[in-house]
Amino acid sequence: MQVLFVCLGNICRSPTAEGVLRHKLREAGLADQVEVASAGTGDWHVGNPPDKRSQRAALQRGYDLSAQRAQQVSRADFSRYDLILAMDQSNLRNLKAMQPAQGKADLDLFLRRYDSLVDEVPDPYYEGDQGFETVLDLIERACDLLVIELKGQL
Repeated sequence: MQVLFVCLGNICRSPTAEGVLRHKLREAGLADQVEVASAGTGDWHVGNPPDKRSQRAALQRGYDLSAQRAQQVSRADFSRYDLILAMDQSNLRNLKAMQPAQGKADLDLFLRRYDSLVDEVPDPYYEGDQGFETVLDLIERACDLLVIELKGQL
């Protein structure tokens, strides 16, 4: 099983989701059965580490994002990944516009699929530290539900 999280620049939300899910999969004993990655629909941060504020907030909760580097989504990702989860409607629209007809990936909004309270993970880039905490709260809750689903499929 391969899961790809997608946001705009791949420096805040999607690398946080990648780090949280990797951690939770290790705890559940599923790390060797699920490949997790993240990417952005934009290319301006390619090769850069996650935003320092994302890294700091994640590390305070035990998630290390420091080894990650931003990458851009490609058309090939729709054939490589089984599940592609967008952080918001704008990125979902961008993904749908580039999705090839022959891709195998199931494409959806991350929170619409795994959280009944809200549909989108808000972009914390222009917010204060609380924005990054809110993103972590949403992602942790949704990743817990994703891990339950993955356990049932594997």
